[in-house]
Amino acid sequence: MRAARGRPARARATITGGVATALVLAACAAPAPQASEPARAFSEIMAEAEAEGQVVDLWMWGGDERGNAYVDDVLAPAAADLGVTLRRVPLADTRDAIRRVLAEHAAGSTAGSVDLVWVNGDNFATAQQAGAWRCGWASELPNAAYLDPADPLVTDDFGVAVQGCESPWHKAQFTLVYDAARVPEPPRSIEDLLTWAQENPGRFTYPAPPDFTGSVFVRQALQALDPQVPVAFSQAAFDAATPTLWDSLREVAPALWREGRTYPRDQVDLDRLFADGQVDFTMTYGPATLTDLVAEGTFPSTTRVLTLEEGTVGNASFLAIPASSPDHAGAMVVADLALSPQQQAAKADPQVWGQFTVLDLSRLPQEDAAAFAALPDSPVVPPFEELSAGALPELSSGWVAPLDEGWRSQVLNP
Repeated sequence: MRAARGRPARARATITGGVATALVLAACAAPAPQASEPARAFSEIMAEAEAEGQVVDLWMWGGDERGNAYVDDVLAPAAADLGVTLRRVPLADTRDAIRRVLAEHAAGSTAGSVDLVWVNGDNFATAQQAGAWRCGWASELPNAAYLDPADPLVTDDFGVAVQGCESPWHKAQFTLVYDAARVPEPPRSIEDLLTWAQENPGRFTYPAPPDFTGSVFVRQALQALDPQVPVAFSQAAFDAATPTLWDSLREVAPALWREGRTYPRDQVDLDRLFADGQVDFTMTYGPATLTDLVAEGTFPSTTRVLTLEEGTVGNASFLAIPASSPDHAGAMVVADLALSPQQQAAKADPQVWGQFTVLDLSRLPQEDAAAFAALPDSPVVPPFEELSAGALPELSSGWVAPLDEGWRSQVLNP
């Protein structure tokens, strides 16, 4: 179950849930000016961060133990070598960080409690709309030279242009996973999967939106059942595209695990059901982690990636710096470090975290490219190039909340 494992390292502002919610809603009302990073040499930024001994608080979802270990054991020590202390602030939900960022921004704070956020999608868009991110810095990072400027996964975030307001961290590919020992002839499309679920009662389920993984499953189903759905949100498109989706999900619900009376809270819960053999499928946005889960015996050795004829949704996650961060120089140093070939290669190792790199390997020096080539092949997960073939674009962030709410009102409580 997702749970914050500790209190935020700093708390310079106190906000109530009601106030925070109001701020989130207000953030969607109108665009606001962005705080911009003044142009200066990156060496000056590094010198400032080191001279001041800046402490960077990275707010991130704390439910991924490998992600936590990577930050604590690999990224933080490397940041310390650059004179910056990196502290991980675990969250039960990234929206908790966005509420804090919006509250501190609305208060005009320049001494906020959040320096860096692991973010993407509607969370980025919400704070972007409020002008709560520091901008104009990400494209100036030295290691940004290793990114492909034509790669839409690193230039756009759920249909919102990044515009230097966040730096890519790793790529993700939504992936369905099954146990080949229990499913010898797996379905090859979402439509076939829903049919399979009805023919095999109790053996399939998915996390309940607005959980991140459950939410992307619903978006994947929407695009699979209606390939013409537009990326940009409009109420007319929503009204036209969703009836078939809701009908399909309502129809399959009685055949789900526990007859659809309850759903896993998140991917961690679903993974536990899969590991225990209670269901035959799980799903993830970070398939590279499967290799280690199989190697350590958490998942069965017959775990396989399900290839869908219609492709699956792909995106990237990012690091963003709030406008209210007092240690934004140190945050930039950490973001650049996280983008370095050395850190990207370490993070891509399945035994460390197993996340797909955002770097364009053709742009790397030979010795750095060799580090990626030396990563072990996985017996479970195909290479990213194969996994992402025919990838579907993320729908714009405007779709996320209406689909989550639509699922609640049309499927969970029709």
